[in-house]
Parts: sequence; C-alpha cells; structure tokens
Amino acid sequence: MIAPKDFIEKGPPPRFGIGQVVRHVRYGYRGVIVDYDEICQAADSWYQKNQTQPERKQPWYHVLVDGAGTSTYAAQSSLTEDDSGECVVHPWINDYFASFDNGHYARNDIPWPYGPPQG
Repeated sequence: MIAPKDFIEKGPPPRFGIGQVVRHVRYGYRGVIVDYDEICQAADSWYQKNQTQPERKQPWYHVLVDGAGTSTYAAQSSLTEDDSGECVVHPWINDYFASFDNGHYARNDIPWPYGPPQG
C-alpha cells in the first residue's frame, strides 16, 4: 500500500491536544501541552544531542513541566496520557490557559512565543 503524501511529509496526526495533561514515558515527568509542531522543528544540533532521538516525522509537543519552571520539547512517541485528573503546577499556567476542568486545560489566545530548541 502506498502511504498518502500528507503522511509522508507530515507524519502521523497528533494524538494529544493542546491543554491535555501528559506523562513522559521514559522520564516520568508530568506536564501540559501548550503547543505542538507536526514534525520536529528543532535544530539538527539539538536533535543529535537528544539521548533517545525519537523519529523526527511525528508530532512534537511543547510541554510545561509540572513542578518546574521549564518547558520541554517531546516527541509524540515519548508521551502518554496522564489520567490522574490533577492540575499541573507551573509558573506559566495562567499565562497560556484560561481554566482547568475535568483534567484538561482550556487554552487562551496568547500565542506560544517559543519555537523549537535551536542548539
């Protein structure tokens, strides 16, 4: 079977949505998705330093890390849904989300100003 052109260029569709709480499969941290890219947009130098180097042609997510003042850039294959229903504690939550209900954040209109890692 021949794959559709969009799948080849973009990769699989996003499995997680903005405002969804996720957990990193390998490192165990929780976080909330604030934005995503259809494929990895990070610089090659950053990607080569990434210990796991997941496939680039899949969605990559900007995640606000629970209990920290940082965000990460994680591949879809590295994340799983967090169904704890607990909120994420992060200093930027109120900057990018309007509310939290039933374990999901509602994104506001403030654009995510940070691009993918560059180095």
